[in-house]
Amino acid sequence: MTTPGWLQDRIFYQIFPERFANGEVSNNPQIVANWQTDLPTRENFFGGDLAGIRQHIPHLQRLGVNAIYTTPIFEAGSNHKYDTHDYLKIDPAFGTLESFRQLVASLKEADIRLLLDAVFNHCGDGFAPFQDVIKNGENSPYYDWFIINSLPICFDPPSFQTCGGAPFLPKLNTWNPDVQDYLLKVTDYWLKEGIDGWRLDVPWKANMEFWSKFRQLVLTVNPEAYMVAEVWRGTNDWTHGNNVHGVMNYRLRQHILDYAAVDHMDAEDFDYELRQLLSEHGETVPYHLTLLGSHDTARIRTICKGSVGRTKIAMTLQMTLPGIPMIYYGDEIGMEGENDPDCRRPMIWDESCWNLPIFEAVQALIALRKAHPALRCGSIRSLRVFNGVYAYARQYDEDSVIVIANPRMEQPEFTLSDEMFQQSQVWIDALSGTRFTVEHHHLTFAMLPAQSAYVLLPERTAS
Repeated sequence: MTTPGWLQDRIFYQIFPERFANGEVSNNPQIVANWQTDLPTRENFFGGDLAGIRQHIPHLQRLGVNAIYTTPIFEAGSNHKYDTHDYLKIDPAFGTLESFRQLVASLKEADIRLLLDAVFNHCGDGFAPFQDVIKNGENSPYYDWFIINSLPICFDPPSFQTCGGAPFLPKLNTWNPDVQDYLLKVTDYWLKEGIDGWRLDVPWKANMEFWSKFRQLVLTVNPEAYMVAEVWRGTNDWTHGNNVHGVMNYRLRQHILDYAAVDHMDAEDFDYELRQLLSEHGETVPYHLTLLGSHDTARIRTICKGSVGRTKIAMTLQMTLPGIPMIYYGDEIGMEGENDPDCRRPMIWDESCWNLPIFEAVQALIALRKAHPALRCGSIRSLRVFNGVYAYARQYDEDSVIVIANPRMEQPEFTLSDEMFQQSQVWIDALSGTRFTVEHHHLTFAMLPAQSAYVLLPERTAS
């Protein structure tokens, strides 16, 4: 597969629509929790919708992101919408088809790409074909759309295959040609409504032959569409460039957390694991989504136990290592939250409650990535590993960037030696403006502060 030409210049932003912004109160669910004071549960609703996303496009532009991925927006029964009832209808609590079209138009005007969630392994128990099976059993024309053990349909325990044992998530039989045809119809419909690609939910649970047909259709309708798979562990089936362009890089996320957040790895370990992962991913390395959190994980600042320094180091690695960065909504302002459902708190729009050092660091890192092709598509090379300190270089043609991370204790006198230092006698930390002078091809730091990061640019290109 060829890769979308627009991809490497993008910074993704994941939105959980129900919790991002309430832009239209008239479509609120019947009971709505208090946006400012209530905590999320598995069942409550806060009223976020598509209008809210559209109204906050200026926030995305201010931050610098230029692509979004939304969790499901189709009609469903839950607040997370992974239990689809109608794949061809926008959930009424999110708006209408017209609301969606307005959002697409506004995003295109702002040059922001849009990915939707392809939840094709399973549906919700309110999906019309499943309801028909409940009513008509083996006489239902949809009986073979599901994997049923016995009739009548029972929910406790489920008498049908589910996703993860959840009785409200019947598994679709993606080996059935009729199911494949239906899901391909859904795929075609939303591509023609103007989306720029799909994120594949739990794709390893579905039929690989179906994903081949899916890929063929997607690229026929839009050769520039991006396909990325949610894969947490073994990625071999998804990193050959012949079924999807990339994966949500949860393995890289874990390495970053182990190194920068919780001290499970020193720099030597991190360098080894990073090189192993890059080697395994091969030519697809630049096209995976680099994430630190999602709606399925605790938030990055919470994992860092509230430490702003460690959070900024993790974000520096996210923005400067190979891959396409993806920010989980609210991480850019230092929101906290344990795992689901706590990580799905409503977005904080009161800027007086933001962690400004984190926000400003993310802004600066995004601007750096956009300004330097070395960070978007350059090579990566380790410069030095020393206990907790890791230094590496990104290079593309004449563009050079050096990154130094120190998530642990203060490090007295740290020296780098490399032929790169012949390019310039002065290197500037783009995050602080501090200048460092090269002497005899060595760059020496009298001291690296604890929990600090540098992104160094030669003075001639610093911006």
